[in-house]
Amino acid sequence: MDTSRRNVLLAALGALMTAAAGSVFYPLFRYLAPASTAVTKKKVTLQLKEIPEGGAKFFEFEGLAAVLVKQKGGGVAAFSAVCTHLGCIVQWQQGQNQFLCPCHGGQFSSEGAVLGGPPPKPLAKLPFTVNGDSVTIG
Repeated sequence: MDTSRRNVLLAALGALMTAAAGSVFYPLFRYLAPASTAVTKKKVTLQLKEIPEGGAKFFEFEGLAAVLVKQKGGGVAAFSAVCTHLGCIVQWQQGQNQFLCPCHGGQFSSEGAVLGGPPPKPLAKLPFTVNGDSVTIG
């Protein structure tokens, strides 16, 4: 009888130690494992009528935030919405017709050029084609 109780306690202790080891090593494995390189979409198509003149539409392009700007006067431009300073997502300031990085105050023009703040480079431009009332990015 004692042997059976001892075996049950040893089995429970073994299961507890296995669970404890898993809770320690699994997060370590996830931290050290390379990130997934799966690409979400290689091309994104947007309708120009969805964007007001002087407005911007944010979307996801290849797993990163991107933005399409409909310039005043009809032109369009597509950029990565990731600030070139520390990687925060910029916000469109429609009244000022520029992008603002909320993290450190970086400012970019509607053409992606740096207007002020700490960003060292302009926003990365994305290739696009205009077909009638639709824009295909990528």
